[in-house]
Amino acid sequence: MRLNYPNLNEKSVVFDGGGYEGQWASDIYSKYNCNVLVFEPVKKFAENIRRRFTKNKKIKVYELALSNITKTATISNEDDASSLHNMGKEKIQLKSIPEFMGENKIKKIHLLKLNVEGEEYNILNNVISTGFIRKVEQIQVQFHKNIKNYREEYLKIKEKLDRTHKLNWRFPFVWENWKKYD
Repeated sequence: MRLNYPNLNEKSVVFDGGGYEGQWASDIYSKYNCNVLVFEPVKKFAENIRRRFTKNKKIKVYELALSNITKTATISNEDDASSLHNMGKEKIQLKSIPEFMGENKIKKIHLLKLNVEGEEYNILNNVISTGFIRKVEQIQVQFHKNIKNYREEYLKIKEKLDRTHKLNWRFPFVWENWKKYD
């Protein structure tokens, strides 16, 4: 299900928020030959992904974290659970999706995948409040329980997403997919 996006093709733009080792980016690229922008703020993971795809011009790696604001922050370094929401020690750069899209002249995100250890709440609230949610065709997101009032925050986001996107499938606090209404 996480790779089943028949509308993706070689011209599609896919954001991979939380690239970790780059496996999902590799899988989605292999299936659709799409343009994949991987966002991985932890230096050692970003460098490994960059090396992995050094000869692939369609997979670009950005050593930064998607967020609701552009600034520097610290992140915990806990392999696949590295998070802005735990005590951090590595300094990283945060970037909002609207700002990144503007700087890079990106008009549409065909698929936004978020596995960002709690920062998905800030990211989605930002793209919803700025109206950029209308530029996102599909969202694949893993909501996490590591923030205060996560259930209430999830329900608020779900209510807002219901206005622009349809919930296709959901495994609570594992993965879910939203598709923009036609």
